Amino acid sequence: MNDKKAWAKKNIPFIVIELIVLALSIGVLYIVTLMTHTVKKVDLEPEKIVINNAETTESADPLGEGKTAGTDTVSTGTGVINIALFGVDSRDGNLSKRTRSDTMIIASIDQDNHVVRLISVYRDSYLNLGNDTYSKANAAYAKGGPEQAINMLNMNLDLDITDYVTVGFEGLSEAVDALGGVEIDIAVDEISHLNNYQRSMYINEDGTGELNEDIIEVYDDGLQTLNGLQATAYCRIRYTAGNDYKRAERQRTVITKLLERASSASISKLSKAAMAILPHVETSLKADEIMSLLSSASEYSVAASDGLPFENNRYSAKVGVDGWCIVPVSLEDNARALHELLYPGEEYTPSATVQEISRQINERCAPYIQ
Repeated sequence: MNDKKAWAKKNIPFIVIELIVLALSIGVLYIVTLMTHTVKKVDLEPEKIVINNAETTESADPLGEGKTAGTDTVSTGTGVINIALFGVDSRDGNLSKRTRSDTMIIASIDQDNHVVRLISVYRDSYLNLGNDTYSKANAAYAKGGPEQAINMLNMNLDLDITDYVTVGFEGLSEAVDALGGVEIDIAVDEISHLNNYQRSMYINEDGTGELNEDIIEVYDDGLQTLNGLQATAYCRIRYTAGNDYKRAERQRTVITKLLERASSASISKLSKAAMAILPHVETSLKADEIMSLLSSASEYSVAASDGLPFENNRYSAKVGVDGWCIVPVSLEDNARALHELLYPGEEYTPSATVQEISRQINERCAPYIQ
């Protein structure tokens, strides 16, 4: 009897640990399997992704440690990887072409220091669209889908993006609800717009659709927990002081709060959030890459959040048929500031491509400066 007790005392803790590990492994395998069948995976053609030849000390290999366009993004666990995040206002499930991207964010993941830097590219920024035509940045996604939008970011800013995640607005709402909401400090002038956007969430650009009165209105300002619909409506507000600059800041705020929620969430809650959002997601990332990012979410914090063109290097102008645009005073200087932010301490010289685009923007917009 004593021998049995001794054996149990010695071995049962290890058996319990093994069972827990087995259960977690089965859970992870189950999530990956579900992801594989749920998420809309799109394979980009590596030869069609444009990466400028920039003079930089980052690495002779622009994708870092032997990576080339089309290989796994999340693999070595070291260095900086940049992923494009696109948010589209799609009501028919179309996450590719023919819809302008309301949100364009460069998510720069520093795997060595475990920080994320979020840089919005304003939708009305006057840039090269990745095909040597010039217009508002959000037109790139509408014309050529994520591939052209990625090329636009790479060409104008000397980036090395080869992967993207596109989320329809319903996906954001589902993710927020699955994680229990997000805490946002609401300003007085945001309240009416937040409620109006909740009601009009399902109204199409052509005016079709019905107002949604099944909402929970926000009545007070101050710090409060927003549900999915409220948080999505908050992201869309652009008619307060700051206009689109403030709108992009709101989007980054919600993403930051979501990351904070995810960092303290249980595996089951993260799984629930992943399953809720994936039907509304299109991405070039593989299921195991998504899992790698999710599994390490608790280790990361947001170190920087800003918008480009940067505040001290932009102006607004009505540029011909393109209407009111946000114009970089110097695209070269904006690219320098961006690289200093994403790659602290590393030298960078804008490529010939960025220099030429910068010259073209100045030349095309000069007649419209007031």
